[in-house]
Amino acid sequence: MVRIAIVRKQECNPSGCGGYLCAKACPVNRKGEDCIKEDPIDQKARIEEKLCIGCGICPNKCPFDAISILNLPEELKSEPIHRYGSNGFALYSLPTPIFGKVVGVVGVNGIGKSTAIKIIAGVMKPNLGKESEAKYEDLISFFKGTEAQKFFEKVRDGEIVTAYKPQSVDMIPKQISGSVGDLLKKADQKGIMDHIVDSLDLGNILDTDIKSISGGELQRVAIAATAMKKANLYIFDEPTSYLDIKQRINASKLIQDLADKDTAVLVIEHDLILLDYITDLTHIMYGKEGCYGVVSLPKSTRTGINKFLEGHLREENVRFRDYEIKFEPKPPVQKESKEIQCSWDKISKKLGNFNLTAEKGNVHKNDIIGILGENGTGKTSFVKMLAKVIEPDEGKVEEELTVSYKPQYLEGSDELVITALGEALEKYENQLIQPLNIKPLLMKKLNELSGGELQRVAITLCLARKADLYLLDEPSAHLDVEQRIKVSKIIADVMEKRGKSALVVDHDLLFIDYISKKLIVFEGEPAIRGEVAGPFNMQEGMNRFLHELGITMRRDEESLRPRINKPGSQKDRQQRSADKMYYS
Repeated sequence: MVRIAIVRKQECNPSGCGGYLCAKACPVNRKGEDCIKEDPIDQKARIEEKLCIGCGICPNKCPFDAISILNLPEELKSEPIHRYGSNGFALYSLPTPIFGKVVGVVGVNGIGKSTAIKIIAGVMKPNLGKESEAKYEDLISFFKGTEAQKFFEKVRDGEIVTAYKPQSVDMIPKQISGSVGDLLKKADQKGIMDHIVDSLDLGNILDTDIKSISGGELQRVAIAATAMKKANLYIFDEPTSYLDIKQRINASKLIQDLADKDTAVLVIEHDLILLDYITDLTHIMYGKEGCYGVVSLPKSTRTGINKFLEGHLREENVRFRDYEIKFEPKPPVQKESKEIQCSWDKISKKLGNFNLTAEKGNVHKNDIIGILGENGTGKTSFVKMLAKVIEPDEGKVEEELTVSYKPQYLEGSDELVITALGEALEKYENQLIQPLNIKPLLMKKLNELSGGELQRVAITLCLARKADLYLLDEPSAHLDVEQRIKVSKIIADVMEKRGKSALVVDHDLLFIDYISKKLIVFEGEPAIRGEVAGPFNMQEGMNRFLHELGITMRRDEESLRPRINKPGSQKDRQQRSADKMYYS
C-alpha cells in the first residue's frame, strides 16, 4: 500500500501543543524509533513515511489539524511527478496536451491543477518526488508509452513553444506598466491585434493605464496577450474569472479557434457549462485538497464532466466523492408565498453617464432569485439600492427591510477570521462553519486568505446575520465546482429554515440554474444604461436572457446538467424554431 504523510507547516505549532504532541502519542516513537521528530530546518513536525504504520493517532491528537496520513489508491505509482518537499503536497501524473484539440482540466481547489499546468508550461520543473529537479530524460522515461512521453520529447528537442495565461491576473499591474494598447502591441507576434481587440471588446480601454482597469478587463487583456503570441501550446488557467456570460462565450470562441493540427490548447475551468463548450477532451483531477492530486486519463468532455459529477471513475476503480451532484430534469414548479418580503416602486438612479431604471417589483418569502446580465448594466448598483448602500434618485425601496449584503469585491484586513465571524461560530457551527470548511481558517488574518477562502468567510458572515433579505454579489467567484454546489445548498437551506429570501448575482449559468427559483434579467448597454426586468419564473427569465446572448441550452440526457447547444445543430434549430432557448 502507498502511504503518504502530510504536515501543513503553517498550521503546525509545536509550542502551542506542549511540544510535539504528535510525536509523544506516536506508537512507533514510543517503541524507540523516530517516526515523528523535529524538522531541523523549520522546527515543525516531520514524519518518516517509511516508518509510519498508518495508525491515525497523530492526526487525531494534533489540536491544529496540521497532519494527514493517507493511504493512496493501489493503482498509483509509488513516486509522484512532483512533491513539495518532505511531508508536502504530492502530484501524480499530468494532463496531456493533444495537437488539434482543446483539453480541459476539472477538479476542486487545492488538488494541484495549477501545479500540473505550470509543469506543462515549463514555468516549474518537476522533481519526481526527489530533492532535485528532474531532467527531461527522466520525465520521458517516467511517462514511457504514453502521449506525455511524446510531449516531453518535443519539449526536450525545443519543438514546443508555450503561451501561458496564469490564474492570478491581478498580479499583472504589479509586474507591468503602461497602457493596455502598448502592452498588446508588444505581445502581438502574429499581427492579429485588431481582430483580437474586436473579439474581446477591448477597443475602448486601449489608452487606459493597465493599473486602472477592472478585474474583468484585466482577464480579457491577459487572454488577448496570450492568444497573440506565436506558440503551438496555449495554456489558460481559469480564463472566465471576472467575466460576464457574454464575455465568457466570446473568450471561449477565441480559445477554441487556437487549436489546429499543429497547435494544442489546455484549459483549467470551474464553470462547467463553459468547460463543456470550449473543450474536446477533459482530465478529472481528484485526491485530497492540500495533500495529493491525481490526474485521470483523458475522456470525451461530456463523459468526463458527467463522471466528475458522479464522483466515480469506474474504469480506474476510484470513488473520489461519496455523493453524486444531481440536477432537476425541468424547472421546478414553485408554490409562491403570498407574503412579500421586499418590494420597490419604479426606481431610477443616475451614476455619472450611466442611467439605471427598474420597473415595480417584489420578492416573496422564501424566494431565491438569480440576477443575470452583462457587466456594466447596473446589477451591483441595483443590489446596493436594495441594501440601502446607495439611494435611488426616484422611487423607493421598502423602508422596513433588514438586509445582509455580501459585496462583489472583498477586502482583507489584519483582523483574524475567528474575530470577524464572532457569534457565527457559536450559532451556526452545523449550518455554516462545518459545510463551508471554515475551521482551518480561524487563526489566519483576512489578508492572508486566498480568494476562495475569503469568499467562503464572506458568505458565512453574510448568512450569519439576521436579515429579511440576503443579497450576495458573485458568491461563486474563486470557488471550485463542488464548493459552488455546496454554497447553493447552504443558501437554500438558510432561506427555507428562516423563512427569508435571497437575491444572487452571478455569471456561472450552472450555479444560477442550480440555485434559483426565479430570475431578474438586466438589459441595456454596458456603462450607458441598465434596465431591470422581472422577477420572472425560470423558464421565462432564461428564455429572455438567452435570446440576448444568442444561444440555446439543453439538458444532458445522463446527468441532466445544462449544456450549450452547438450553433446550427439540430437541437439548436429545434429550440429556436419553438422559441424555447432554455430547456423545457
